[in-house]
Amino acid sequence: MRARTASVKRATSETDISLTVNLDGHGRPVIDCGIPFMNHMLELLARHSLIDLRLAAKGDLAVDYHHTVEDMGICLGQALDEALGNRKGIARYGCAYIPMDETLCRAVIDLGGRPFLHYELACRKQKIRDFNLGLIEEMLRSFCIHGRLNLHVTQFYGKDPHHAVEAVFKALARALRQAITNDPREQGIPSSKGKI
Repeated sequence: MRARTASVKRATSETDISLTVNLDGHGRPVIDCGIPFMNHMLELLARHSLIDLRLAAKGDLAVDYHHTVEDMGICLGQALDEALGNRKGIARYGCAYIPMDETLCRAVIDLGGRPFLHYELACRKQKIRDFNLGLIEEMLRSFCIHGRLNLHVTQFYGKDPHHAVEAVFKALARALRQAITNDPREQGIPSSKGKI
């Protein structure tokens, strides 16, 4: 079986990002993106998906966090797509419900090749310190487009914004962990079309 790894480099006038994934890792993160909150969320994503993730990002943070966060989503999606190859033998679908104290979140994923994001949070707070929480949706949209995946995220209830977003990343991680798993009974491409 081929190694399910990928490395992506993205350099623009706004960001410089290097990212490596190993889908069959042990959930070991090495993250430095210059935004402590996002370091924490990406560490959770790696740990609970069991994907080894190395990410170094430099961006125009003095202007805004937007470019860096969105471009990390692009790179993460590209690396996932490359590491999955033709997606032969994977489970393809994943679903996880994650509680975080007073918060409950669900993530449902389909690695079937058609990008789509549904993102719905009950928590209406817009910021954690100076971080605009709307950027999480932008990052996940970029991840879906470049990862060629369908993702539905719903935070049903919970008032604490940190708990809400942490539950999002943990639910995404667990759903992704299911979807990328090699299914020993699946001998081909998990699609009736024979191609993803």
